[in-house]
Amino acid sequence: MSGTSRDGIDAALIRTDGEGAIKRIDFRSEPYDDLFRDRLASACRRAIDMAAPAADSMIDDVAAELTERHARIVAGWDADVIGFHGHTVAHRPDRGWTWQIGDGAALARQTAIDVVADLRSDDVAAGGQGAPLLPVYHRALTRGLEKPTGVLNLGGVANLTLIGADGSLVAFDTGMASALIDDWMQLNGAGSFDANGDAAGAGRVNEAVVTAMLDHPWFDQPPPKSIDREDFTLEPVRGLALEDGAATLTAFSARAVALALQVTAARPARLIVAGGGRRNATLMRMIEEATGVEVEAADLHGWNGDAVEAEGFAYMAVRSLRGLPISFPGTTGAPREMTGGTLHRH
Repeated sequence: MSGTSRDGIDAALIRTDGEGAIKRIDFRSEPYDDLFRDRLASACRRAIDMAAPAADSMIDDVAAELTERHARIVAGWDADVIGFHGHTVAHRPDRGWTWQIGDGAALARQTAIDVVADLRSDDVAAGGQGAPLLPVYHRALTRGLEKPTGVLNLGGVANLTLIGADGSLVAFDTGMASALIDDWMQLNGAGSFDANGDAAGAGRVNEAVVTAMLDHPWFDQPPPKSIDREDFTLEPVRGLALEDGAATLTAFSARAVALALQVTAARPARLIVAGGGRRNATLMRMIEEATGVEVEAADLHGWNGDAVEAEGFAYMAVRSLRGLPISFPGTTGAPREMTGGTLHRH
């Protein structure tokens, strides 16, 4: 998994039947160096301005290196199939497309392992959002837990899964999670992210800026819905002190989660939080304060909170091979339960 935080690649090795059987075997994470992170960000900025995905030498070069990096991280693993997400350089379901770079056929050749890639396109072609795709894995992880329950993934973008007592799924992006906070820290030369939320914790929230950012028309759209990282910018916080900007952007992410819960039918008793954002103590505190719901790190339930997304794409690769659905009307707005993915034999 190479996610919207653009911080690196996570790889998980699991044994699963794509349904209720899940055994974690291994997990690896490799951060991107600054040069590649900048190239990946440039590819995203270029892609988001295109009318549709198209050949582009710069993006193609980044995609080739991204594929090679994925091949290296799984070296030595004895796997039957790789679930290859690639990296989303632009997500435009409103225009009928989503674009994940990375060459599934090349990855299969380089690793000598079958690869299931392009897991979002079928859903988008059918009129769905193509995201989020993790809810079916979240449902498997929460078997045995009291329902309704919520799983909140805090990557660059935040997405929420609500699992009903009957196993029903409702899911959608809530807005930004760490993306803008990371960008703010990098812009100010204060590191690649706000470690533990210390900068935000020392700052003062600019309420006028938060209110203005939450006035974005995307928040008025009913779920299911998804968003691209590039849909929000740092312009509203420019001119603020480092700590105040971090606090304001963190509050923006937290209150977007609260807005999301206001439009759901069943309010969960808890939010189980996965992704790197769960390490941001200030963000976790602000989410709990804004929602009035108990917030728990996924690790408290025996999960690896860093590995959930990578595990989820491995899980979906198996579901794809078995023809099982990976997206649902309540998660992506697809017209029906849908499988997806393209199989590349090695």
